[in-house]
Amino acid sequence: MSGETDLIKLYSARILELAADIPHHGRLEDPDATVKRRAPLCGSTVTVDIKTDGTKITDYAAEVKACALGQASASIVGAHIIGCDLQQVTEARDALKAMLKQDGPTPPAPFDGLEVLRPAQDYKNRHASIMLTLEATVEALETAQASSSCA
Repeated sequence: MSGETDLIKLYSARILELAADIPHHGRLEDPDATVKRRAPLCGSTVTVDIKTDGTKITDYAAEVKACALGQASASIVGAHIIGCDLQQVTEARDALKAMLKQDGPTPPAPFDGLEVLRPAQDYKNRHASIMLTLEATVEALETAQASSSCA
């Protein structure tokens, strides 16, 4: 019974609501950078497209094929990512990783909604899926900034 209760806690109504409504789901035409990431353990994938002004994200889309936890993470990120810069996204990624692996603090605003994923700490096989969107977005920002500095 305990295992069943844990799963109910893990897949809360809020997680399922977030997973069902991912903002900016899809792809962008003519993005400044595109990054596809895959979680090898579970097979979840996220493809992130971004446009930037050279520093901040001005447009964003993500194609998400992941478990409910990965989708919930993508939903929270998608709702708050436009207007963010590399430092903010990197800090959110690092804080989410610390929250999941070391019971670290909740990621800073505007990504503090990721707190809803704290119950996934004990499910290490889900961490990679939860991390995909932020990892892909950091890489996309780095790629976009590198190509704009070369232009």
